[in-house]
Amino acid sequence: EAASLEVDGLAVSRGGNLLFSCVCFAVEPGQIMALTGKNGVGKTSLAQVAVGLGRPDEGCVRVGGRKLSRRELRRRVWYSPNDVSMEFFSSRVDEEVLLFSDQDDAARRYADHVLGRLGLAELGDRHPSSLSGGQKQRLAIARALTKRADLYIFDDSFSALDFQTDAALRRALRQEVAGSAVLIIAQRVSTIAHADQIIVLEDGRAVGIGRHEELLETCPVYREIAQSQGKGGES
Repeated sequence: EAASLEVDGLAVSRGGNLLFSCVCFAVEPGQIMALTGKNGVGKTSLAQVAVGLGRPDEGCVRVGGRKLSRRELRRRVWYSPNDVSMEFFSSRVDEEVLLFSDQDDAARRYADHVLGRLGLAELGDRHPSSLSGGQKQRLAIARALTKRADLYIFDDSFSALDFQTDAALRRALRQEVAGSAVLIIAQRVSTIAHADQIIVLEDGRAVGIGRHEELLETCPVYREIAQSQGKGGES
């Protein structure tokens, strides 16, 4: 059964420097939440704490209303990191996509479906290392979807995609994980413009939370990011 993600009063430091503090938000099953901000504000650090790869200085993370062990977090939460260049373990695309699934007949049928949705069906016999950057990101996302997690965290997982592929992939993503909570971390505004809610980090705190159109009106940091991207900031 899908579960919510709750981040309650989170504070994280790195190298003695406070990245952020008092960050609070919740992502419910079926909801897509986005986290954005300029480089160095701690977006990836927050994601790693949420999935159990790091410890907060203050606050806690709950899944389904409970604080879980790191092992349980890794079982229930799927984290897709922003650097996929070193994380493939199989010699074929169609084997890699099944790596963390149940690997039964149902999983194989679903994997074929996902590869088709993400435009990778004809690349099944290719070695993952031979793929382009955008294809590697799509494969990492396809592999995540076959895991069937309660919560998915995609950390800048769309950055190597062109805008058209990005949009098509986000539409497919919303359908394929309709019952799970999703957190997308991205700096490209077009990737997160259609999220149900967006959180903006700046100077160690959340300076804005809302939908794309609301933040363009009420959050100067978000508006600056969007305007700096020109057409990339349009919804």
